[in-house]
Amino acid sequence: MDFELGTAEALDERVPGELIATSKGTPWRDLLVQMYTRRPVQDSLLIPAVPEPLIVWVVSGTALVEERPLQGEWMANEVREGDFFLQTSPRPCELRWRTLTHEPFRVMHVYLGLPLVRRAVIDVLGPEAGTVQLREISGGSDAIISNQLRMLRDELVDRRTPSTMLVQGLASSLAVHLVRSYASEAQVPATPHGGLPAFKMHRVLHAMQERLDQELDLSRLAREVQLSDSHFSRAFKKSTGFSPSQYLTRLRMERARRLLRETDMPIVEVGLEVGYASPSHFAQVFRKEVGVLPSDYRSVR
Repeated sequence: MDFELGTAEALDERVPGELIATSKGTPWRDLLVQMYTRRPVQDSLLIPAVPEPLIVWVVSGTALVEERPLQGEWMANEVREGDFFLQTSPRPCELRWRTLTHEPFRVMHVYLGLPLVRRAVIDVLGPEAGTVQLREISGGSDAIISNQLRMLRDELVDRRTPSTMLVQGLASSLAVHLVRSYASEAQVPATPHGGLPAFKMHRVLHAMQERLDQELDLSRLAREVQLSDSHFSRAFKKSTGFSPSQYLTRLRMERARRLLRETDMPIVEVGLEVGYASPSHFAQVFRKEVGVLPSDYRSVR
């Protein structure tokens, strides 16, 4: 699987914050690595389910992170430098957080390509091994993972020309460690994701963010990932739990909350920024999605 993305920077629009670095080129084959500085507060964030295992590693800072399956109960973890999350669920989840110190809250996202994981399974369990499901980890600590990811971070951030041998060796070592340490013992078939691969999901979200103030163009989004309209809509809902139009509304409301919380832009202009020419329509949608009117939301920021 090729994770070299021309639009990988767009992930920052899905997970608010500043994108510091993203992997590109041959050394990062079967691997997507991105590092961010996160905002101090995030109210609600939908994390799509993708087939590839995702590691989120805390580079610096301390935060109270809460997560839940869609419409489920919130579960809280206080995390600090070196802690990690391993997301492998075939279902999307929701996330929110607030930082607990003044230190920048920085995280690194690592998506492991399925061919890489499969090679690790064969290496650890043999060529006859079937599908292996990795366990979900929330706010865990693992010295081996931290050491491997620290070296990947250095190649990503500090090296103008990353070493292909080193990056690929670290990726293989990381995949083997995950299979050895975090493979589920349950002897049941893994639930198929059936959604969009990570790189296609990022491409679609980038396209949606580019035109957040415009009407949804379903056919254009489907063309971005070379699928028919109907196939794309089914795969997108499988990954996110929402139709493309519903997800666009969530993206718009996330941007609106951010503008209301972090700027003094007039509410009418906030509505225009996220695609609502009618102030009353914007207020109606905002209240339905967030629970309060835009003016009330701003008053308690």
